Amino acid sequence: MVTKLIKTEKDYDRTLSRIEGLMDAAAGSPEAEELELLAALVEMYEESRFPIQRPDPIDAIKFRIDQLGIGQQGLVPFIGSRSKVSEVLHSKKPLSLAMMRALHRGLGIPAEVLLQESGAKFPGDLGHLEWKRFPLKEMARRGWIPKSADIKNRAEEYIRDFINQAGGIQAVTAVLFRKGHGPRQNEKMDKYALLAWCTRVISLAKKSGPKAKYQKGTVTQENLRDIAKLSNFDNGPILAKEYLSKLGITLLAVPHLSKTYLDGATLSLEDGTPVIALTLRHDRIDNFWFCLLHELGHVIGQHAGSKEIIIDDLDLRGHKAEFEDPSEREADRVAEEAFIPCGTVKESFFGKHPSTTELESLASSLRIHPAIIAGRIRFEQKNYRLLSKYVGSGEVRKHFQREFELR
Repeated sequence: MVTKLIKTEKDYDRTLSRIEGLMDAAAGSPEAEELELLAALVEMYEESRFPIQRPDPIDAIKFRIDQLGIGQQGLVPFIGSRSKVSEVLHSKKPLSLAMMRALHRGLGIPAEVLLQESGAKFPGDLGHLEWKRFPLKEMARRGWIPKSADIKNRAEEYIRDFINQAGGIQAVTAVLFRKGHGPRQNEKMDKYALLAWCTRVISLAKKSGPKAKYQKGTVTQENLRDIAKLSNFDNGPILAKEYLSKLGITLLAVPHLSKTYLDGATLSLEDGTPVIALTLRHDRIDNFWFCLLHELGHVIGQHAGSKEIIIDDLDLRGHKAEFEDPSEREADRVAEEAFIPCGTVKESFFGKHPSTTELESLASSLRIHPAIIAGRIRFEQKNYRLLSKYVGSGEVRKHFQREFELR
């Protein structure tokens, strides 16, 4: 009785010959059992050696519309305009995931045929997102997703791949789809642009982790004071990035997308790594340092692995709505204390227009950049025409030029 696996053509021919000799075996006999076993072995060998090819998706579509007698016009509800149907059927335009899903649901064409993968299924809904509402063209210009003349029809594939670059749905969901927190989130903000920006931040943060593992309590007011003093160096922003990396915190510069109205954000990755992302939309020394220390105030106030993302539009600082949120006021206090410790100078100092000597003298005694003093005066007096030449316009983004080019 031959029972071994068929591995060669010689084995195959020998087995077929044996099967032919057993064709008249009586039911229930040992020969009949051998025949059944050999037939199974032959089927296994033929499936591995001569696999049945899945039909080409376009051929399958053409076959189905011929079978249903609906012609090319019948594909318009599933593919789009008549011109798109023609382009798809002539292989001038690829099938998008949305088209495939519609053809599967409407015409019953198997998913594994359309996707060209055995046992394949269409990915499920992802938070009921409307894929075309993402700022696709702007994302493509940034190089976040591919450029394509058919970008809207391929939005789902591109955005799913974009999310996968951030670690996939499981890694992103905790941050991407939780509610943004804080009154410094502009009411005009486009949530899809914000989702795209947050996803990009997560993707970059996963690729450029800090040098040390973050431990809660690592960041103290003393640390913040040291970071504030780095503002006095020409390459202070880069020194701050390195300093934070040693504390287990990732600092990124990621330009904002249109309609996001962002200065910065604080979030934690799944492993508890705090991430601070600054947009540098206001390319000024005073803005950079205050925003950085403000976000660090949020890091101090959060626990590692927090399910909260804090979005900050510092143009709303001082808006009456934020007084309802103590976390923003505390982050401000932490930043202000790091730069100008309480009692260092009388509050009345910020209500006047100090001389150049007074401003520079105070900055020198605190070992911080004069721009920070100037920025505080401008904020306290709500007069942003004051001391314009002292706030360091155009002096920050240049330190992150390479990063901006890659973002």
